[in-house]
Formats: sequence, C-alpha cells, structure tokens
Amino acid sequence: MESKEQLTVYLYEIEKWEKDQKGLFFWEKIGRLPFKLIDKLTPKFIQEKIAVLVNELGSYVQTGGRYLINEALMIKKISRFTSQPVENITDIGKLPIQDMISASNKLQSERSKLAAVQGATTGFGGIFTLAVDIPVILGMALKTLQEIAIIHGYDPNEKQERVFIIKCLQFASADIVGKESILNELSMMHEKRDSAASMISQLKGWQEVFFTYRDNFGLKKLFQMVPVVGMLFGAIINKGMMDDVAEAGIMLYRKRRIYDKLREIDKVESNVSTDSL
Repeated sequence: MESKEQLTVYLYEIEKWEKDQKGLFFWEKIGRLPFKLIDKLTPKFIQEKIAVLVNELGSYVQTGGRYLINEALMIKKISRFTSQPVENITDIGKLPIQDMISASNKLQSERSKLAAVQGATTGFGGIFTLAVDIPVILGMALKTLQEIAIIHGYDPNEKQERVFIIKCLQFASADIVGKESILNELSMMHEKRDSAASMISQLKGWQEVFFTYRDNFGLKKLFQMVPVVGMLFGAIINKGMMDDVAEAGIMLYRKRRIYDKLREIDKVESNVSTDSL
C-alpha cells in the first residue's frame, strides 16, 4: 500500500486539475452565447435524437440497459498492467495508484483514437450519417466511463456507480457553475457513502441534461453536416469530447480511490494505536 505522502501527492495533482477547470469559464461563456441560434439552426431530427438519448441515460441509471460492458474482459485487460494477481474488482481496488494511472492513460488514448475514426467515418456522409454518430459516441462515452470505474476498483453494475458515471458525463460538458455543483455533490461520496436513492435525488432534471447535450452537440454537429468536409469536423469533435469525458472520469474516480486508500491507512494506524495501549 502507498504511503500517506504518496497518496497526498496524487491528491494534490487532482485538486490542481479541479482548479484548472475554472480557467475554462471565459471560453465556455462565449461558446454558450448563441443558445437561441442553436435552437434555430439545429435540425429537429438532431434535437429529437438527443432527447431520446437523454431518456436512455435515465434508463441506464436504473438498469444499465444495453450499455453495460463485459466485466470479465475488462478485468483480464487490467491484469496486463500489474504484476499482482487480479481476479475481481475488489482486487483491482487494492492495486497501486500508479498501476491505475497506467491503465487509465492507455484506455484514454485508445478511446480517443477510436472516437476520432468513428467521427470521421460518420462525418463523411454529412447530415445523412449524423443521426448514427450521436448515439454511437454517447454509448462509447458511457462504456469508457464504466471501464474507468473498473480500473479504479468500482463496480458499474451497482446503481450508485451508474449515477456517479452520469455525473462524470455531466461534468465533462458542464460550465464552471455546473462543474462546481457536481464536485460539491460528489465530494459527499468521499465523506460518506450515500444510498443510491439519495444520489439519484441529487441528479438535476433531465431537461437540464437535455440542454447540456443540445448545447454540446448542436452547434458542433452543424459543422459535421457537410458531406466529406464533415470528416474533419467529426474526427476533431468526437476526439475532443472523448478526451474530456475520459479525463473527467479518470480524475474523479482516482480522487475517490485515493480517499478510500487514505481511510484504510487511518484505520490501520488507529488499530495499531489501540493494540499498543
């Protein structure tokens, strides 16, 4: 097990990343000015497709639906990054943070490249293939976050983890106010393990989620609607989104695991002190 000093260094890096997110405010503010323009320019079929996806997010929280990944294959994949035996998710949670970092970086690189290829492929057909691109990239994002959860020793089959995953997804697309709100809500998981019902109650209305994705996809996807030229925009847009989602998931899950490890150290030290008395 890592020392408190090592874990504190990792935690400092994550807290620095959280502060850096505030630096996005100016650009996000500019990017969110043309809301009414987005409403007018975004084709109805795109807005309808996003509305369907928002409903699917609600279904994902409840059951996992068609987005759940193969846990056994992911565990086998993670075992390649460590010399320690890994048979289940509990074993993964005991791995050193550095092993989790290595596995996370590898996954982010793979998913980023895959998203770029997928965006270029669907962007080639412009508006005719755009309807296919939106659900595919969302499904890829959800599956990537589940893989990140497993890398850090958390089971995405649990409803509470699926809520956490949706929060990571929201964080990646939120403005500075939204990011601060989500961080405050997730910080409670470092203090106390809330019930799934309590966490679900903290999820903001699905209408807000819809607007978040409408703003995130709507204007960007307009550039992808032009056949052939849309290849370039599709690759850049999807790669950027996947990088943001993966980075948010990695940092937020790593922070949780660090806090869990620190609690374990405190518990061991407390037991030792008690035994020595």
